[in-house]
Amino acid sequence: MAIRWPLVVRRTHKWLALVVGVQALLWTLTGFYMVAVHIDIIHGDDLVRSPAARPFDLGRLAAPSEVVAAAPGVSEIRLQHFLDRPVWRGETPAGPRLFDARSGALLPVLTESQVRDQARRIYTGDGRIVSARLLTNAPQEMQARKPPYWQVEFEGWNRPTLYLSPQTGELISRRHALWRVFDFAWMLHIMDYDERTDVNNPLLRVATWSAFAMALSGAWLLIWSFKRRKGKKA
Repeated sequence: MAIRWPLVVRRTHKWLALVVGVQALLWTLTGFYMVAVHIDIIHGDDLVRSPAARPFDLGRLAAPSEVVAAAPGVSEIRLQHFLDRPVWRGETPAGPRLFDARSGALLPVLTESQVRDQARRIYTGDGRIVSARLLTNAPQEMQARKPPYWQVEFEGWNRPTLYLSPQTGELISRRHALWRVFDFAWMLHIMDYDERTDVNNPLLRVATWSAFAMALSGAWLLIWSFKRRKGKKA
């Protein structure tokens, strides 16, 4: 029995449309969100302020060589302010640490009170702090960052959250509701439901080629229908 190609192509197109149509709709909706919301808003640039430049009284500070002598292996010494006090920031084999700029002594890891104070200083909003937790396990929204770090959440509809280093108090990242929606939309868009980073995963490739096959079969049916109509008129 001869194969009825128009029927085969029509059924293939129909089932591909049913399977791929939902994902195509998700591609459209998620792509619209990612284009409509400005990337600077997603990054949360408006949630934090840059530290103000302030002068140092270098005559009363310990020399960088004293810091190096107190902590062998330290590198990339940098002078900065932390909670209104001058500190040396140095890279150690165990990660960045702060040293007292006057004595050169290694400062202990930050307390919760210091972390809250630092978060209030860099946060641009007026909301109070809802919670401050030292995390040793990375939440979904911080999978790309290795803990430990402090999670400081402020009140507000946007659930603004700052992540700070427990050693230096530096801002590691910021998260908020619009970023979380973007992250969820990105997951649906690239079809990586685990790590949300692989833009060339097998599931996405299958869906992409299926959508291409659906479009190709639809184009074939369109051309075939025009030829059929011309044949009937003749």
